[in-house]
Amino acid sequence: MNSDIRKSDDMHSDAMMNHVMTDEPRVFPPDATIVQFGTGRFLLAHVDALVSDSLSRGASEARILVVQTSPREEGKRKARALAEARRYPVRVRGQRDGERVDDEQIVESVADCAIAEEAWPAITRHVVEHARIIVSNTADGGFEIGDDSSLNAIPTSYPGKLTQLLRARFEAGGEGLTILPCELIDANAATLKALVVEMARRDGDARKVETPRDTADFIEWLETRCVWANTLVDRIVSAPLEPLGAIAEPYALWAIQCEPGMAIPCVHPDVEIVDDLAPQALLKLHVLNLAHTFLVHRWRCAGEPVDFVREAMATAALVEPLTDVLDREVLPALATRLPLATLTAYRDVTLERFANPYLDHRLADIAQNHAAKLERRLKPVVEMAAAAGIATPHLAQALREKSDDNDPVRSTS
Repeated sequence: MNSDIRKSDDMHSDAMMNHVMTDEPRVFPPDATIVQFGTGRFLLAHVDALVSDSLSRGASEARILVVQTSPREEGKRKARALAEARRYPVRVRGQRDGERVDDEQIVESVADCAIAEEAWPAITRHVVEHARIIVSNTADGGFEIGDDSSLNAIPTSYPGKLTQLLRARFEAGGEGLTILPCELIDANAATLKALVVEMARRDGDARKVETPRDTADFIEWLETRCVWANTLVDRIVSAPLEPLGAIAEPYALWAIQCEPGMAIPCVHPDVEIVDDLAPQALLKLHVLNLAHTFLVHRWRCAGEPVDFVREAMATAALVEPLTDVLDREVLPALATRLPLATLTAYRDVTLERFANPYLDHRLADIAQNHAAKLERRLKPVVEMAAAAGIATPHLAQALREKSDDNDPVRSTS
């Protein structure tokens, strides 16, 4: 570590210590114009790593303020470590374009990290004064509101927090923000927007110091001045590193649906600004996710002879039926929607990812909620094929398995 980096670390540590000793409000770096809700290893090894690479190449300037929101002490410990270090390793291991990859990236895009319940006024001020983009990847159920309200001192839900922060920016006369949710939810930005608008309307009715016009103006600002862009993310981040960091596969995708006036978080080959997310969503659901679920079907039929996806890819009795069903049934059906060349290239990338020699992806984990996955991932392809007169005997056989499956809902692999 060079002397400049050491000096920067010392200054940051001194600033944090002065804040603790004097109870002065924290001030975050003004170039942290991306405010990220979530400290999970996926964001650290995906969004933050892509932004870091863009920064290192001089392709962008925005850094990230990470906000930790969960009540878990482990999450708070990690947030404090991230605030102290502001850099961490991501070990990238696997295969890409036929070459084995085993590299380490030092991620340096995090300008600071704050715990919501300890620094909410400072976070609010930063969003009002400096933010341009809000990114999130909250835990399962992160969009659930329950009885939360944006009028609470610190709302408990992510939509509640976002509503309160956007209200503060609106009241300060600020410009709208670009909202980029990365949750694995269909139409994630449209879903989040609807929740925020509804909460703003409901909580506006409960405010005592405003006229109805104030709420109407805020909702108009949310709908016309803020940019809500649907996204699709894909990267396997297989394990954490201690105290900070993660192990990830080489493949990465952050697809963002282009919207007028949208702020771009970074410039990177794996960040795709697209007019329509539907093609990427179709590929992920009906090639990658379908292949996982069909592989589990064959694994069960074979008596569960191996534990991991990579082992299945080295077992002829499992991988050969998978490649056959993709080539003879899945790709011909999907070719009614997408170019065959696009489908073939994505199939090759998918099989390469499955064969990652470093990744311990358990088939038993993918097998959770198998019946529902068969219905969502395979059945639409069978229906597309039937409409085009394409036979799908192996997909149909797998679908018949769902009537006997009673697994609980646990996984989205």
